[in-house]
Amino acid sequence: MKNEDFKPYVPAEKITPEFTVTSVIMGILLAVIFGAANAYLGLRVGLTVSASIPAAVISMGVIRVIMKKDSILESNMVQTIGSAGESLAAGAIFTLPVLFLWAKEGVTDSPSLVTIFLIALCGGVLGVVFMIPLRNALIVKEHGVLPYPEGTACAEVLLAGEEGGTSAKSVFAGMGLAAVFKFIVDGLKVIPGVVTVPVKALKTELSAEVYPALIGVGYICGVKISSFMLAGGIIGWFVLIPSIVTFGGNTVLYPGTVTISEMYDAGGAGAIWSSYIRYIGAGAVAAGGIISLIKSLPLIVRTFADAVKGMKGNKTVGNIRTEQDMSMKFTGIVVIVMIVSIWLLPQIPVTLLGAIIIVIIGFFFATVSSRMVGIVGSSNNPVSGMAIATLLFATLCLKTTGDTGAHGMKGAIAIGSIICIIAAMSGDTSQDLKTGYILGATPKKQQIGELIGAVVSAFTIGGVLILLNNAWGFGTTELSAPQATLMKMITEGVMDGNLPWTLVFIGAFIAIVIELLGISSLPVAIGLYLPLELSTTIMIGGVIRWFVDKKSKAGEKNNEAGKGILFCSGMIAGEGLVGIILAIIAVIGFTDAIDLSNILNLGIVGGIILIIVMILCVLKFGLWSRNKADD
Repeated sequence: MKNEDFKPYVPAEKITPEFTVTSVIMGILLAVIFGAANAYLGLRVGLTVSASIPAAVISMGVIRVIMKKDSILESNMVQTIGSAGESLAAGAIFTLPVLFLWAKEGVTDSPSLVTIFLIALCGGVLGVVFMIPLRNALIVKEHGVLPYPEGTACAEVLLAGEEGGTSAKSVFAGMGLAAVFKFIVDGLKVIPGVVTVPVKALKTELSAEVYPALIGVGYICGVKISSFMLAGGIIGWFVLIPSIVTFGGNTVLYPGTVTISEMYDAGGAGAIWSSYIRYIGAGAVAAGGIISLIKSLPLIVRTFADAVKGMKGNKTVGNIRTEQDMSMKFTGIVVIVMIVSIWLLPQIPVTLLGAIIIVIIGFFFATVSSRMVGIVGSSNNPVSGMAIATLLFATLCLKTTGDTGAHGMKGAIAIGSIICIIAAMSGDTSQDLKTGYILGATPKKQQIGELIGAVVSAFTIGGVLILLNNAWGFGTTELSAPQATLMKMITEGVMDGNLPWTLVFIGAFIAIVIELLGISSLPVAIGLYLPLELSTTIMIGGVIRWFVDKKSKAGEKNNEAGKGILFCSGMIAGEGLVGIILAIIAVIGFTDAIDLSNILNLGIVGGIILIIVMILCVLKFGLWSRNKADD
């Protein structure tokens, strides 16, 4: 659909309840709950779940069903505020636990609650305000180009609840089935979460995750973007890993501490990916991000020009309710206040140079993250990859200026933490604004809601991290904190001068070659950085979408109201809700009570059967229901 032809669900001239006491209170509660649950989940397994759709479903249930209110924009405000908790937690857990790890080693003092709050607050607020001048460029002008899968899915969930009928049945069918699938895999644990087939001839493996949300993301994104991601995964797992294992032999290659052969024998292809491919992927993501920013510069410049016109009183800019953003004057003041605070507050060990790095790189990654989630969704946004790139640059700059030792490393982690949170928050904000754009929400009110969610989440994340550290400690079996452990190694590696720059530059030049071929390097780089099992399952969803579109009538292709889109939106929501529930169950210690893996374990056969069942379910709603309607 062309941008000029788009009409939101709630017309601009219609005023409905949106920013209310009910929506703010509910949003704050969900921000706290989702933030705590995702912090635990991310520190335990290295992954977080998107909270936008679960928050939308919960708010829709409370406002429409319990309170008997007909207010779709109010429900949207709840998910806008609530999802901020998940995003800020995702950014914080990748870096801030490093400070606790150093404290355990006696390198630094343990971070205080105030320190964590201030670092998270600066990152959260900057992540929101950096997205404000980008909304028109990425959300409005790129409508129909950037799919924003989770933002679109969230809007579909809310619209289905508003309109009822067959649309709602498709959404809630997807929610119910995905909830059951997720609970079987991660709750009862009778089916493994990943199906892996060894490819011994190439010394690697082919794997796919058994999760419905990934198929849903692939279906919404389509086969083109899904194939780009899979291409990155193939480069990593079927080109680079076999090459490293074949040619490495008895070589000890940093960051590994044993020979390539010993590493492969002990941990298989996964160990090679964890030790080497991640660095290559981080370099590719960084290069792809730089290229993406350069390509987006004309659009960004035009966006700022439009915003400046709005400041000068041009009534044609932002005068309509659905076009109103927070003023650029306010945005500029907030940015200045945050930067001065980062520089002067003693709890944040960052110099003036560090503050300047945060401004430049922070806005850069806010732009990249906002555009990236428009391609692959927030759940697949490699925030940790951006943090890696940031730490590489920041630590190198601090070392060059003589800021070394414990102070320099703490400064690098503070910079990395703020920018990591900026990337996570800007990505979440762009998804929420996409949902609001489809529904007809007021952007200014959504942006205020995002700021409220950021402040509340920053206040609670410190208590959560301190509580978890006191209970189990980071880097333990209970809380492995994989990303934070990697960030610690990178920072120490740069300061000690032994970082594998060759691997980073290999990834960068892979991205450049892909761009020279006329292909967007960013989704390929994401596929290279993420585990192969994610890209494989997303590709399954993309192939299903291609098949459905091919079999459907020409006029039905890319129909955003199609039952397949609605069903997949429901699958994303269902898995997200159960993911949150399982995280809470894990926190209160009931995980073992529902674990049936010792009684019944269907293994790889069960995983394959479940994938086939999910494919058939999507086909049922995406294709066969249409054919039945045509008859």
